[in-house]
Amino acid sequence: MTDQVILALSTCPDEATAKQIAEALVTERLATCVNRVPGVRSTYVWKGSLQDDAEVLLLIKTTSARLRELEARLTALHPYELPEFAVLPVGGGNERYLEWVRLGVADKDEK
Repeated sequence: MTDQVILALSTCPDEATAKQIAEALVTERLATCVNRVPGVRSTYVWKGSLQDDAEVLLLIKTTSARLRELEARLTALHPYELPEFAVLPVGGGNERYLEWVRLGVADKDEK
């Protein structure tokens, strides 16, 4: 069975943190590609206080086989007490692109 391609979402407080996390996830083959989207504004309540912060959105492409390991690594690298980690299954798309995502996180002996 083919691994499900997953789009995971997270946010970081700044570009330097986003770059560090993105590079680690790709280098460690937990993600094939991470888009860093600056200029995101997040409004939320944290510990009873309304927050409005500038953040960098991460769009992380991976597979279901790597998901738990990716979540653990992102949490370990992240400066937030409770980092965002939301997961969306990719229901379709360019099959060549989706296969590239799968190959990017596959074990070396699976290639």
